[in-house]
Amino acid sequence: MVDNHNNEKDEVSGVETTGHDWDGIKELNNPAPRWWLWVFFVCIIWSVGYWVIYPAWPTLEGNTKGAGNWTQYKKLASEQAEIDQIRGVLGKQISEKSLAEIQANPELYAYAMAGGKTAFKENCAACHGTGAQGGRGYPNLNDDDWLWGGKLEDIYTTIKYGIRSGHDKARFSQMPAFGQGMLSKEDIANVTEHTLSLSGNHPVNAKGETIFKQNCASCHGENGKGSHEFGAPNLADSIWLYGGDKKSILAQVSNPRSGVMPIWESRLSDDMIKQLAIYVHSLGGGE
Repeated sequence: MVDNHNNEKDEVSGVETTGHDWDGIKELNNPAPRWWLWVFFVCIIWSVGYWVIYPAWPTLEGNTKGAGNWTQYKKLASEQAEIDQIRGVLGKQISEKSLAEIQANPELYAYAMAGGKTAFKENCAACHGTGAQGGRGYPNLNDDDWLWGGKLEDIYTTIKYGIRSGHDKARFSQMPAFGQGMLSKEDIANVTEHTLSLSGNHPVNAKGETIFKQNCASCHGENGKGSHEFGAPNLADSIWLYGGDKKSILAQVSNPRSGVMPIWESRLSDDMIKQLAIYVHSLGGGE
């Protein structure tokens, strides 16, 4: 690099050079654009004004308050107070009104939906999935298949007291283990064949139908449609909690599995349980 103090003018542009030369390439001494300088000066003036009005200089106690006495903490406190005020009014109404009244009130319904959706993700999604689609052993809450009923009050009761949770008011059902000496292996195989036929996708098994009526119809009904009273699943709709293939049904008849849903009464407020019931009911499968 060559640094010449005797600057010259560029022959092509007529602009004086800075005297810097890099391998024959000379640097022109072009001033910064006037618009850029104006923007630069305006930014300096604006920054001084900002420094005076808003918090700027850091101190041991946080930062200078500025002439406007504005801080992000005050803004947060103000917005939170506004939210708390709204929650207080709507929350009181949620507490006082029935589920049907909440559902019929557009403002309360929107509030309950928002609260219920948040509560679902925080408390229920671990088992039922973020989209409430469920999984093997965990019910899909988007369909219309409900063991204990899909009305608002039914869902509310199930959430509040749980299923086989140990609470006195919990939902409870127990399918007998027919493989523990109650039925022979042949009888279990026949009743499995009949169960598969209930959804219309399998040949009818006459022996299995007789065994079904004698041992299963009292809970599931003769047509296998199930019962909300007993929490007995509908066996004719092709919706299965533990699998609908022959092997899975055979295993369930022989040695049934029973899931547990926790008590939410002691973990969530009654208002939040109402909001959860509203949200779950809205997913598409409510009755």
